[in-house]
Amino acid sequence: MSILPPMNPPPDIPPEQSLIEYPSRFPIKVMGSHVEGFVEAIAQVALQFDPEFDAATIERRPSKGGNYLGLTITVTATSREQLDELYRTLSTHPMVKVVL
Repeated sequence: MSILPPMNPPPDIPPEQSLIEYPSRFPIKVMGSHVEGFVEAIAQVALQFDPEFDAATIERRPSKGGNYLGLTITVTATSREQLDELYRTLSTHPMVKVVL
């Protein structure tokens, strides 16, 4: 039986070592139940973080059974803090199952 060491949180990456240059277009995948209002709710969240976000650019992919809907939203990322807060907001949204 092997015992694994406890996992440590990832270290903070200094801005000068970030692989993302700001501002830049940044795609985010969001998955949730295929229900009325899901796309509009995600668009509203995106607009909170990117006032120039255009809901017409949302890519939609329904699951094979049609029960789930995958969305790709592309926002203009202006900072690591903005992206972190956007991920937190999407991840805690009641209609969202997964954010990638």
